[in-house]
Amino acid sequence: MQRTTGLAALVALTTLAAGAPAYAADRPLRKISAAVETPALFDDEAGGDADADDPAIWINAADRSRSLVIGTAKNGGLRVYDLKGREIQAIATPEGGRFNNVDVLTGFTFGKRKVDVAVVTDRGLDKLRIYKIEANGLTDITSADAPLLFSKDQAEVEEQATGYGVAVYDRYAVVSRRHSTRLGIFRLEERNGKVTYRTTDTLDLPREFRLPNGATWTPCLEPGEDPQVEGMVVDAAAGVLYAAQEDVALWRINLAGGTFSSIPRMVERVREFGEPATYDPESEECTVEYTNGFGGRISADVEGATVYPTGKRDGYLIVSSQGDSRFFVYDRRTNKPLTIFSVVDGKHADGVQHSDGAAATAVSLPGYPKGLLVLHDGENTPNNDRTSTNFKFVDWRALNLPS
Repeated sequence: MQRTTGLAALVALTTLAAGAPAYAADRPLRKISAAVETPALFDDEAGGDADADDPAIWINAADRSRSLVIGTAKNGGLRVYDLKGREIQAIATPEGGRFNNVDVLTGFTFGKRKVDVAVVTDRGLDKLRIYKIEANGLTDITSADAPLLFSKDQAEVEEQATGYGVAVYDRYAVVSRRHSTRLGIFRLEERNGKVTYRTTDTLDLPREFRLPNGATWTPCLEPGEDPQVEGMVVDAAAGVLYAAQEDVALWRINLAGGTFSSIPRMVERVREFGEPATYDPESEECTVEYTNGFGGRISADVEGATVYPTGKRDGYLIVSSQGDSRFFVYDRRTNKPLTIFSVVDGKHADGVQHSDGAAATAVSLPGYPKGLLVLHDGENTPNNDRTSTNFKFVDWRALNLPS
């Protein structure tokens, strides 16, 4: 049975009272480079309209050298890579599909055994797709009658306010809705040898905010759109969801079972927060006037979030500052800001610009003894004058953080 949490009404009343600190000056920027990159994807007819977006890492418990990186390619479906960045599998979308984000759930009960699955948001069809993961690739185990995530019917699906970001834990997937502030929790369930899902809770983040000067502010967006969430990660050990509301802030929300269990709290606002802005329909961009200074350091959009654990509760939270191609690192336990880094051109790969998705593991892997960080690169080069994207693999040791 679907329920809607009573927390939503409280968010708007407490957002700025709980607040997030503003930072007057940046910490020193650390510049690192990637160790490996995946083959270029091209978002044109010749390239199959493939546009890299969000990665996830699967650890092969039986043989870590055969671990995989799974990446969405939107209309280009899913791409599966080995630890050297070589593509080992390409999975097409179903007709009308567009794969947006992916996360990996380990130990899912399927039949009489535990399996690992990749959970993907199909924003074209407003559904989840679930794939069983094995060392030789992925197999689709989605129920044919899996329900729509948010839309009432196919006509509403066509409007494309559909499933967008995803983060998984236990038997649940947290999914965000495109062009909306809504988050939903969906319980994954086996049925007749396939996997379907049902809604267990929803939460609406704020779309407008009361500022310290008494004014009310709403993010500058295309008319008819609300400030959406895409990048998300669940810190399962802490029972916390981190949700990146692109034009607003990074939020921290407690989870209990299949429900949202706390009032959302801001970890940090975007730099544009509270600033007046004007939308230009021709360029489809907003011109911001920086006059109030209520924002944080992240340059909108705030995007891909991931956790690197160093203990049960200790470690790091990494978030993409897409607008200026930097990444912010926070203390996992306290959310205190620690450092900032960018990924620049190096010996093995070009740098990372305008990154959407991120995934990290602290598991020791061949070539990555302290773990691996995978980042989406929104401007892969050289690009042969075509729109090119891919994924960059970063040796965790390059960040030079205590582990």
